[in-house]
This record gives sequence, structure tokens and C-alpha cells, in this order.
Amino acid sequence: MNLDELISEYAGIEERLADPSVHADQGLARKLGKRYAELRPIVETHRELALTEDDLAAARELAGEDEAFAAEAADLEGRREELEERLRRLLVPRDPNDAKDVILQVKAGEGGEESALFAGDLLRMYLRYAERVGWKTEVIDSHPSDLGGYKDVTVAVKARGAQDEGVWMRLKYEGGVHRVQRVPATESQGRIHTSAVGVLVTPEAEDVEVQIDANDLRIDVYRSSGPGGQSVNTTDSAVRITHLPTGVVVSCQNEKSQLQNKEQALRILRSRLLAMAQEEADKAAAAERKSQVRTVDRSERVRTYNYPENRISDHRVGYKAYNLDQVLDGDLHNVTQALVDADMDRRLAEAQGS
Repeated sequence: MNLDELISEYAGIEERLADPSVHADQGLARKLGKRYAELRPIVETHRELALTEDDLAAARELAGEDEAFAAEAADLEGRREELEERLRRLLVPRDPNDAKDVILQVKAGEGGEESALFAGDLLRMYLRYAERVGWKTEVIDSHPSDLGGYKDVTVAVKARGAQDEGVWMRLKYEGGVHRVQRVPATESQGRIHTSAVGVLVTPEAEDVEVQIDANDLRIDVYRSSGPGGQSVNTTDSAVRITHLPTGVVVSCQNEKSQLQNKEQALRILRSRLLAMAQEEADKAAAAERKSQVRTVDRSERVRTYNYPENRISDHRVGYKAYNLDQVLDGDLHNVTQALVDADMDRRLAEAQGS
């Protein structure tokens, strides 16, 4: 679509969202709201560019009479170039999942109990980052370790409103192996150890996007393990679902009832099947997903967290900063922005080369 078509689409959505009857269908209202949020920066930048060009024309016309207008014209030319570049970037084809919420899994790998402890640190980092941004989080499933970490934990992250920036746009780059270098709490000699934690991020699928045939599922129930509320460890409330055609296995045990755990497991399963379907349909997406964790192997690392140097390094884009303590406290914006910018540069180069 060209710019005029996008502006027209934006106006049409704006008109529909003003219609109370549209909000009777929450699914439709949410879909329109997300698209409206995607188009808004384009339309606002286009409007600002048009006003800047009008002001520039007026300043140039008056520049011969007053030197102050000549200086203003020079400033406006610089502003126009900035807005043209911003608009050019906004018009680059984007990831269709950018507006989606995500399901994020953190899984301990090499390093035993120390890896599980760091998995807990990463979980807290993501939860605090989500709180800073204004996202909602929900722990869907967790398997705590003996010392307070996590062997495996899955969390849903959602934007609060349909018109907010999508979660996938920011968190999709977190997928991969995260390596930590520090003196473990379990180490008595004060030696620095290296361990690894895997992170898997998938866009959360809507029911209409992934249809699951009940005949394709094997559902097993078992007794929950680990700390929990009433009924945990006493009833067969935990659920394991195997999707027979693909072999994908999902388990949930956090909820008190078997039915609730089944619903949460299906939620995770839908998101993973959506990601798999997109991989098969889009080779480019498959290449990106390969950067995410398949096995928690230190050789596949995407990021290193070095505690002695208070350093965080992202190996994909060469990002390095010495504020690890702040990042682990949820100040993750600059890290994710470096990855967003690098991906945008790549997409812009591809668009210009095509």
C-alpha cells in the first residue's frame, strides 16, 4: 500500500472506532485498535512533514526581507530531512506479528542450580521491564528449583491496550541462549562460573489463527510438584498435552484445577503451532527463529551477563554497556532498542535494494 492508501485506511479505522457498535465485538475492536496504533505514527509524521514544508516555503519567501527567516529556513530544512527519514523508516514493511502479545519461556540449561538461579534473575528482569513499560504479565507455568530459582518458567506478556506498542516488537529478540558469568551462590571458593539459560519467545495466537483438532491431542494428567496452594501435590491436576502431528509437548501445573491447567497448556500450544506454521510458510522467519534456543548450549549464546564487570553484551549487534545491575532491575529499553534499530536498518537496506 502507498502512503495515500495508508492515510485513507487510518481515517476509516478512526471512524469505525468512534462507532459504539464496533466495541460490542471485543475481538474486532482489539484488531482495529492494533492496526490504528500501527498506522498512527505514519499519519502523524506525514502531517508534521506537511506542516514543516509549508513553514519552510513561507520562511524562504520571507528570507530576502529578514535574515531571521533565513536562519529559520535552515532549521526547517534540517527538520524536514529528519521527518523524511522517519517516514521512510515507518513505511518499511514490518513484521506482521509486531502488534501481538507474547508467551515467553525461560529454561535453565548448563550450570545446574546456578543456571536455575539465573533463570529466576532473567524472569524478574522481564517482569520488571514489563512493569516499567506498562505491560501485564501472567505466570502460566513454573517449575521452581530447590534454591529459589527456576528450572523452567513460562509467562504471558500483554500490552494493556489495543493501541499500545506491541510486545512482540520488543521481546522477539530475546529468544536465544543467555550466558551468565559470575560467582555462584553455591560456590565456596569465590571462582567465577559460566552457565547458560535458554529463552524462547513466541507470538501469542488468537483462537481463530490456530485451529486444533481434539483428535490430534494426547492429554495426560499427573500430580503437581513443587510449592503451591491447596490441592497441589494431592490431586492429579497437572496436565501434559502432546500434539501428535508435530510432537510438540506442553505441560502446566500452576493452576489448582485440571481444567484451568488444560486451558493454559492449550494457550501455549497455540502460540507454538502458530510460530511453526509461520516458519514453514516464510523462510525468512525460519532463519530468524533459528537464532532462538533449540538446545541450551553456550555456543549458541546471543547475550552475556558479566557480573564482575557489571557488563551486558549482545553478540548479534555488538551492543555493550556497563549497567548490568540496572538492566537486571528492568532497565532493558536501550538493549532492546539496539536490536530494533539493527533490524530496521536491515529491512531498510532490503527495501532500498529491491
